[in-house]
Amino acid sequence: MLELERRGMEFFRLNTEDIHTYHAVLPNGDPGRLRLEGQDRTLDLRDITGAYYRRPMPPDFEERDPATAEYLQAEWSALLRSIWNALDGRWLNCPFAILRAEDKPRQLTIARRLGFNVPETLVTNHPDHAIAFSERGGAVAKPLRHALIDDGERGKVIFTSRLGSSLKGETAGIELAPVILQEEVRKRSDVRVIVVDDQVFATAIDSQDFEETAVDWRRGVRTDLVHRATALPGDVERACVAVTRALGLRYSAIDLVEDKDGEYWFLEANPNGQWAWIEQRTGAPISAAIAKGLSA
Repeated sequence: MLELERRGMEFFRLNTEDIHTYHAVLPNGDPGRLRLEGQDRTLDLRDITGAYYRRPMPPDFEERDPATAEYLQAEWSALLRSIWNALDGRWLNCPFAILRAEDKPRQLTIARRLGFNVPETLVTNHPDHAIAFSERGGAVAKPLRHALIDDGERGKVIFTSRLGSSLKGETAGIELAPVILQEEVRKRSDVRVIVVDDQVFATAIDSQDFEETAVDWRRGVRTDLVHRATALPGDVERACVAVTRALGLRYSAIDLVEDKDGEYWFLEANPNGQWAWIEQRTGAPISAAIAKGLSA
């Protein structure tokens, strides 16, 4: 928002958890003409030229009894979906495209088709197949979708973890839900790539400097983990843009690995991934690129 203000761009921030504090008006039931009338300001969708979907929350009705809260949340969520549809063609990224792009197996298939190195991968909850994959040696496991378990307190993050030489006798957890098993790429560094339309900002993360970050650089939350702006080879940069577009996105946060031979490997693409810390650590003008994309 600071970048939008700096550019003198008028914007409306809609906190989706508070949408029920507005009065919604749809003349003729047309979502393209929808107005949200608030105490201080009115939003008319016809005035919107660009939209950015960032960290949405469901409408909040905690003060209501559970049955009423469920009903109200469903109704307001339905209106939000009408808004998302009405803004088609103006998104950076469309919420429905985000939902489709979060399919990690699809990401891997697209990345492989577009020329990326992709580690050998197995998605399964079948113990025999998981054991056979682990016995090849040099494998890691990571969640298929959610990496956070909300226990009502601090929560628990499921990090990418290195497997032992065999999972025999240790498959009870795997049987509960599908998991991604993947060949481990021995790293020189992790690389976070932010793509905004045709602009690419790559950051090398020196994850191999510490034992706890060697497999997953997020583990340990080290504030001294070195981040370096880096230039990708032209073919890798073009492949990052191509994967983003093939996923139906204009923005993505792609995780790559640079191996010890200088080759780059695709791990995954987050269609709504964090970027502010990259800009703070490296000075990459990501907020400027997003503001430009919203005004295009």
